[in-house]
Amino acid sequence: METLANKISTHLENHINLDQNFVRLKRKLEELNGVKEDVGSSIRRLEMKPRKKLKTEVAVWLQNVERINGEVQNLEEQVRGSNILSRIGNKILETTKEIEDLFQKVKSFDGLDIDDARWIGQALSTTKLIGQVAVELMNKVWAHLMDNGVLRIGVWGMGGVGKTTIMKLINNQLLKENAKFNIVIWITVSKETRIKILQNRIARAIDVSLSEDDDATKRAGIIHETMTQKGRYVLILDDVWDKLSLEEIGVPEPCDGSKLVVTTRSLDVCSYFGCLEIRMRTLPKQDALNLFLEKVGRDVLTYEGLPPIVESVSEKCGGLPLAIVTVASSMKGVSDIHEWRNAFNELNKQVKGENGMDEKVLQQLMFSYNRLEDETLKHCFLCCALYPKDYDISIYELFELWTSEGFMEGMDSSQAELDRAHTILNKLENNCLLEKGALQCEVKLHDLVRNMALRITSENPRFLVRAGVELKELPGAEQWSEDLEKVSLMDNWGLQIPPHISSPNCPILTTLLLSGCFIKSIPDCFFQQMPALKFLDLSMTALKSLSNSVSGLKNLTVLLLFACRSLEKVPSFSKLKALWDLDLSRANIKNLPYGMNRLVNLRTLKLANIKNVTKIPNGILPNLSSLRHLDVGRTLVEGHVGALRKLEYFSGRFYDVEELNKYVEALDEGPRIYNISVGRESSDWKLKLYPKYIGLIGLDIIKDVNADHMIKLPCDVDQLSVEDCKVCGTLFSWFISMPHPSFSSLCQIDIYNCQKLKKLLSFDVLKELQKLQQIDVSFCGAMEEIIASDSEEGIGTTIQVVLPEFYCLRLKNLPELKSICSADGVMVCDSLGEIHINQCPKLKRMPFTLSQLLDNSEQSLRMIHIHPKKLWESLEWDQPNAKSLLQPFLYDSDYDTDYDSDFHLLIETEDGSDQ
Repeated sequence: METLANKISTHLENHINLDQNFVRLKRKLEELNGVKEDVGSSIRRLEMKPRKKLKTEVAVWLQNVERINGEVQNLEEQVRGSNILSRIGNKILETTKEIEDLFQKVKSFDGLDIDDARWIGQALSTTKLIGQVAVELMNKVWAHLMDNGVLRIGVWGMGGVGKTTIMKLINNQLLKENAKFNIVIWITVSKETRIKILQNRIARAIDVSLSEDDDATKRAGIIHETMTQKGRYVLILDDVWDKLSLEEIGVPEPCDGSKLVVTTRSLDVCSYFGCLEIRMRTLPKQDALNLFLEKVGRDVLTYEGLPPIVESVSEKCGGLPLAIVTVASSMKGVSDIHEWRNAFNELNKQVKGENGMDEKVLQQLMFSYNRLEDETLKHCFLCCALYPKDYDISIYELFELWTSEGFMEGMDSSQAELDRAHTILNKLENNCLLEKGALQCEVKLHDLVRNMALRITSENPRFLVRAGVELKELPGAEQWSEDLEKVSLMDNWGLQIPPHISSPNCPILTTLLLSGCFIKSIPDCFFQQMPALKFLDLSMTALKSLSNSVSGLKNLTVLLLFACRSLEKVPSFSKLKALWDLDLSRANIKNLPYGMNRLVNLRTLKLANIKNVTKIPNGILPNLSSLRHLDVGRTLVEGHVGALRKLEYFSGRFYDVEELNKYVEALDEGPRIYNISVGRESSDWKLKLYPKYIGLIGLDIIKDVNADHMIKLPCDVDQLSVEDCKVCGTLFSWFISMPHPSFSSLCQIDIYNCQKLKKLLSFDVLKELQKLQQIDVSFCGAMEEIIASDSEEGIGTTIQVVLPEFYCLRLKNLPELKSICSADGVMVCDSLGEIHINQCPKLKRMPFTLSQLLDNSEQSLRMIHIHPKKLWESLEWDQPNAKSLLQPFLYDSDYDTDYDSDFHLLIETEDGSDQ
């Protein structure tokens, strides 16, 4: 018979085994979540590839990992409170086995994505058509594309007449015709394009790899085979200047429904390709005048004597939309008759005697350029020509370049510089010398406008621009003339610099762009004869070490080494005292450059995602008192960062609460934007939706904080995240805001996996949070109440808190949650849009009013998501008829397809399906 001692011994042994197995389970889950994070990063990159979609098996794997996390959370609660060891022990072993299976499953994935069968081509940014002539021509081209009897179409006309605009619109319309065509390929050809470059562009469009080492014939064979396999294609070759051999490129002859469309300025090109020729003519006189008046403003006709002169100026634009828009925009707001007469005379003089039609367009564009008058505007415009043809230019890249040129001198803040830069940008856009890019923060140059800028910079000022033309070698020594001011060789992936080349003699060179090239090394002497260099961009290169001659560039203001993932070694920076902007983000350096503490003029410092630099060494940041923008990402810094009085943007990590407190105490007026984490590195489980974010991760708040040593937060924080922290009681009782005792700016609160936390905040604190928009609390095993009463005073009376901007409440896996707020508390949230309650079995009451449903006012409410279904059935609402108001939405048969209705109620069944 088993003795009591043996029973106790067996029981203890079972407990020990249980604990050991559960620790093992948690460790494996942590490793699995690490893999999940890597998969998530790959998926985020995948989302940028329009032709790909996530494999179903990967999506199911992610769902299973999410489910396992929830199950382990529930197991943890059971381990603490249950005496049924065998059942829990078996469940732990089963879950561990499932995690191991998930590890094996992810190893078996042959990639995360597959081709999206719906994707047949790339949509392009477009503008509206101008004039009835363009509409009729577009309809004509479309009709021929739908006609199986027409295989080749040539759209021809002078530069600036609108050929590309029409074909971009047709390209986007063709993408909807996936029943007729299997793939739509848009290729910009341009004047200097070689066969190999065209092959590369087509290869990218059809998603096939070509080796640079293969000859053109073999590459053509690969393209031919791939396009043949794709089936019916539409190949649009835009801006073809000369004869091209489709056979040499590898394009199959159009047949069996495939089409070739060419846009060109030459009728001969159309004839060479055997195209059905469609000429795009200039705008008729009245259409041209209407467009001119639309851009210049029709009020110009109200001024005495101006109408006939305005009409004459319009006629000088020759019916070309590009010239009309550009000239009219430059005259907008002008009412003086003398200035209009002068404009007519200038245009008349410039186009007189010119034979080539493109030459006339360029001269008309020159009129708009000359009217800028301000030399700063002209120079800023010419800088745009440094980027490749058809390149979407980030406005922030432009601003950085303009700042290095000194165009923002005298501005006392980054915001003032930004305002000045936007003012310049707006003037250039308003004069139609720049147009909108694919994204809101991008601009681009029309190819003719760029040609004009390159013509200007071929003389004075002198630029050397060979950007994005697939250079393999540097331009010859004769092109590096002594009067060069700017050089751009960016986006030439195959470019290499010979090891024994001497330094180009360019004494007034201020700008050198080499970003996006696969340059592996730059000779140590290369920059020695460039003493005036101010802006050096070596981002996204394959450099392993930075040329020592960079150390001698005493006038350098901007040095960009972003995403130089092979870069391990940099020389001393001690002499670069003029440096304003230094970007080493994503480099592979092991140590920060020597002499960084001497860069006293540095205003922007970016050191994010440098794997080998885990902490900024002492003595560097305190000396950089001019810093306005500091981004060290997850790299550790010390609290003295708060003493940097000019800081406007800060992203970094403090080791513990003590360093955070030092930072907050040192603040005078904090940064306009900050992203601060405290503790271990964040897993980025929560998006940073607001400009002032603080995240506390993996801290032992119970141990490190006491009544005399509270967690100090800036009073203007608007998003607070607390993750995996040991904290008990009421969370906000551990916080104090400085310098003012209020959290009135707080918009979002996110709490995750804080197992001992019982309450979030009190009513007194909640009343301050008039900007609060979202509360998200999940996986907090001890959480009993979200909002607690401050004291027993006033018991029996209703505590009502109005939160005018509160929109979303998310509560997930809170097994002990009994109430959202105390029994006498009511939350008036007229902006409430979403309620998500998942696995909160003890929750009984919903303390929200639904006045918006009662009074038939405009609803903000969009979704209530309750899981499991029985929780919805047991929930009680303070408003007696709440469920009847929501009942019509419970079994809405249109729910799965009608996402446009004003309100949805989503109830999950026990098995996770939706009703």
